[in-house]
Amino acid sequence: MTNVAVIYYSSTGQVHQLAVAAAEAAEKAGAEVRLRQVAELAPQQAIDANPDWAAHRDATRDVGLATPEDLEWADVVLFGTPTRFGLPASQIKQFIDTLGGLWAQGKLVNKVVSSFTSTSTVHGGQESTLLALNNTFYHWGAIIVAPGYADPVQFAPSNGNPYGASSVSANGTASATEENLASIGFQSTRCVEIATALHRGLNAA
Repeated sequence: MTNVAVIYYSSTGQVHQLAVAAAEAAEKAGAEVRLRQVAELAPQQAIDANPDWAAHRDATRDVGLATPEDLEWADVVLFGTPTRFGLPASQIKQFIDTLGGLWAQGKLVNKVVSSFTSTSTVHGGQESTLLALNNTFYHWGAIIVAPGYADPVQFAPSNGNPYGASSVSANGTASATEENLASIGFQSTRCVEIATALHRGLNAA
């Protein structure tokens, strides 16, 4: 069985929606899945000042926190992050910075990895956020699997990003569309299929 870790950060909930859809798709593809959020770094005062942020933190308090062990366990890792000035959120970056030990031991080599994001506006940095996050995976020696235009859902009007599934939150007022959820579902399934094929090939060799 293929092990999949879906690791994400979400402030008001849209990246969480995508993460849940990714986890569900991986399970349907036959994988064992861990859905994990990274630790919050923002001060409570800032969270309380935004009712949507505070509500989402409360609603997801039972989602487990990601640990390096989740990556060691996983064959596939999907990272989800909102954009922050065209870059991954500091919360996801801080978690990644705890993975030096695994990297030094070569335990991240040949992991299948992929990423997804949400921005406030249509041209709010989706591609640059995903490309910046993917830079990490080159250092790991991981195998980056993007959705590309490998499925018709990628041509849907609210998708169209070959680097990773993405959505527009309209400053936290909108939910991910059905097309967005279908896109991350395809991306997650594709990762499971490729990881499974890779393991079969390695075992046969």
